[in-house]
Amino acid sequence: MAATPFDPVAFAAQLIRIPSCDPPGGELAVAQAVATTLATLDIPATLDEFQPGRANVLARITGRGEKPPLVLSAHLDTVPTGDRPWAFDPFSGDVVDGRLRGRGASDMKSALACFIATAHRIQQRAIPLAGDLILAFTAGESANCLGARRLVAQGFQQEIGAFLCGEPSTLDLIVVEKAILWLEAEAIGSMGHVSGDAGINAINLMVDFLADLRRVTLELPAHPLLTPPSITVGRINGGTAVNITPDRCTAEIDVRFGPGIAVDDVLAQIARVVPDRITLRITDFKPAVEEPPASPFVACCARAVAAVTGRTPDVRGVSYYSDAAILLEGIDVPFAILGPGDLGMSGQYDETARADLLHAAVDIYVRIAEDWLA
Repeated sequence: MAATPFDPVAFAAQLIRIPSCDPPGGELAVAQAVATTLATLDIPATLDEFQPGRANVLARITGRGEKPPLVLSAHLDTVPTGDRPWAFDPFSGDVVDGRLRGRGASDMKSALACFIATAHRIQQRAIPLAGDLILAFTAGESANCLGARRLVAQGFQQEIGAFLCGEPSTLDLIVVEKAILWLEAEAIGSMGHVSGDAGINAINLMVDFLADLRRVTLELPAHPLLTPPSITVGRINGGTAVNITPDRCTAEIDVRFGPGIAVDDVLAQIARVVPDRITLRITDFKPAVEEPPASPFVACCARAVAAVTGRTPDVRGVSYYSDAAILLEGIDVPFAILGPGDLGMSGQYDETARADLLHAAVDIYVRIAEDWLA
């Protein structure tokens, strides 16, 4: 009998209608919808709720065991919708003028749905592939990669023979992503009162430091596929009352740079502008991930894109990170990012994705799986 049709656009729309913003997290409802759908398609899957409301889903199409598995990686969470009104309901999950709309449309419930459609088609083959096809859907990627870290703790890295991530790329090929260093700066002053002893204002200390930090240009090796290194302040917190001199202020800082650069070299350059009464500490680090543009896996992915779309995909680098930063740390396996979402749409208001690219992505992913695991 012919396979039951599975529409990735319709399923992605269903997932968009289930909020899973991180923070605060809570991907369980999305994970349950995914696991239920996989069961309906007779694809073996497991749901792992490893913290209250936080869950991963793993699924596998078993091959002949002659080649290492190909992992298709996507995350279940999204970034928040922001404080500004959208032009439409961010959880509408509808298709208007050929575009899927809502938070997660590009990043990356679209790719997740396409991966399920891919697995469904691979499952219908008369002859199994030479290796397993694994779906790895994770919680918490948008913040601290909780789900990916859980998989590492469970020994999942041993399963990875090649790694294809569905982060937004507009069906171009991403072969390098930046390292991400998160810092917390803490300014310590002394409490005072506007009407008396003013004390030492920790917010003023932080303002002066951040002004100096804005003038820092990191002198680091350039990468041909990446934009220059960046330093961005993402959050500031300080003060208890408007008439009380704040004795503590913190700022969270995001630093991004290319592969092959030591964290200590980056910190040494930032330390030049760190004054007394301010300290820095590392809160998270996600290493850069890179695949040679001429590698056999990249060539395999490029052939599939060209066969389906009629164009040779551009080979790019990105400033965002993916679960690959955690799942591929310390192992040497082929890697690429290829997704139907719009590159640059992540975290934007009025998020959308082209519905036709979802259908194209499924055809591309099937070709990659059949070629790589031939």
